[in-house]
Amino acid sequence: MGSSPLVPFLFGLVAVVVFLVVLRLPAFLGLTLATIVVGLSTPEVSFANVPPEMATAFGDVMEAIGIPILMAAIIGKSLMDSGAAERIVRTFLAQTGDERSEVALLGSSYVLSIPVFVDNVFYLLAPLGRSMYARTGTKYPLYVAVLSAGALATHMLVPPTPGPLAMADTLNVDLGIAMLVGALVALPVSMTAGLVYGRWIDQRLTIPLREAMGSTAEVLEANASTSLNKLPGLGEALLPIALPVALIGTNTVMDAVSSNGSALASATDFLGSPTIALTLAALVAAATFYRTSDLNASAFGEALTDALKSGGNIIAITAAGGAFGALLRTAGVGEYIANALTAAGIPLLITGWLIGGVIRIAQGSGTVAVLTGASMMAPLTPGLDAHPVYMMMAVGTGALLFSWYNDSGFWIVNEVAGLTQEETLKTWSAVNTVMAVTGLLVVLLLSTLLPLA
Repeated sequence: MGSSPLVPFLFGLVAVVVFLVVLRLPAFLGLTLATIVVGLSTPEVSFANVPPEMATAFGDVMEAIGIPILMAAIIGKSLMDSGAAERIVRTFLAQTGDERSEVALLGSSYVLSIPVFVDNVFYLLAPLGRSMYARTGTKYPLYVAVLSAGALATHMLVPPTPGPLAMADTLNVDLGIAMLVGALVALPVSMTAGLVYGRWIDQRLTIPLREAMGSTAEVLEANASTSLNKLPGLGEALLPIALPVALIGTNTVMDAVSSNGSALASATDFLGSPTIALTLAALVAAATFYRTSDLNASAFGEALTDALKSGGNIIAITAAGGAFGALLRTAGVGEYIANALTAAGIPLLITGWLIGGVIRIAQGSGTVAVLTGASMMAPLTPGLDAHPVYMMMAVGTGALLFSWYNDSGFWIVNEVAGLTQEETLKTWSAVNTVMAVTGLLVVLLLSTLLPLA
C-alpha cells in the first residue's frame, strides 16, 4: 500500500483531526500544517515541490475568491450596521410571520443560487439570517440550514450553474430537460434538509449570536428595536443584494445565448464577474451605511477596515482549506476510490452517486466531484435503463455527501455565519449529507416512475 493514494488521504485525515480537533490550533495554521503533511506523503509531489504546489493551490483559491470575499465583508458590515438587513427581514416577516420566517430564507437562497455561486449567495443572505435571529431570538441553526440547503440544491443540480451545465454536456443531456429535472429534484432535497433536518437540529443546538463579518451582536440587537421609519427604505436596502444577482445572472444568460467577442458579451463578462458585481454592490451598501450612520469620514473608514480584517481572515482560512483539497486531488484519492467502486458491479445510478460522494469527501470541491464523476460515468451511462439526466442527478446529489475541513465552503459558512467548527459540522455538513441521501432516494424513485427513456 506504499504508493496507494489512500496513504496521503489517511495522513491528511489524521493531521486535521490532531491539529484542529485535539490541539485546537487556529484553522489557518492547522490546515496549512495538514496540507504540508499531505504534500510530503504524496508520491506525485517531490519533496522540493511541496512548498510551490501549496503556494500555487493557495493562490488559485485567493485569485477566485479574494476580492469577492473582501467586498462581501463590506456588504455584510454595511447591511447589518446600517439597518438595511433589518429592513429586509421585517418585510419578510410581514409576509411569512415569525413562525414561517425560515421559508422565506429557503426560497430566496434556492432561487438566487441558480445564477449566483453558492458562496456568494451565502455572503449576501447570511446577514439576513443573523438579523432575523437578532430580531426573533430563535431558530438560528434552522436559518443556517435553510440558507445552506436552498443554495446548495440549485448550485449542484440546476444549470446554468457551471457544474450542472458541464455535467449536462458531458452526459449528453438536453439543457432544458436538465433544468426541469434538476429543479424537480432540488426542491424536495432542499426542503428535507433545510426545513425537516433544520427544525430537528434547531431543537438540539443553541448557537449564540457572535461577531461575524465585522458586525457585533449588540449592533444587530439595537437595530432590531429601531423604529421602521429610521431604517433604510426597502429598495435601498435590497439594492446591494439585487444588483450583483442581476449582473451575474445577466452574464450567465448572455454566456448561453450570445456569441463570444460581441460588445454586449464583453460588457456582461466585465460587469457580471463576481469581482466587479460585488465591488459595485459594496459601494452601494457602504453609501447607505455612511448615510445612515453618525460617523465622520475617518471613523467610517475605520469601520470598513474592521470589516476587511474580518474578510481577510476568512480568505486565509478558505484558501488554506482549498490548498488542502488541491493536494489531495494531486494525490488522486478520489479517482482511486471511484475506480474501485466502478469495478465492483454496483447498479449504475448508485455507482454514480457513490463516485460523486467519494470524490467530494476525498478532495473537498463539489464542482470537481460532479465534473470528475460525470466524466467517469459517461461511458457507462448508455447502459442505463432511464434517461441520462438521472445519472446527472445521481452524481450531483452524491457530490453533496459530506463537507468537512478540506472544503473551502465549510470555512466560508463557519466564518460568515459566526459558528464554531462543531456547529458547522452539525449544520452545514449535516445538511449536505441529508441532501445527498434524500437526493439518491428521489433520483431512484423518479427514474423508476418517470424513466423518460
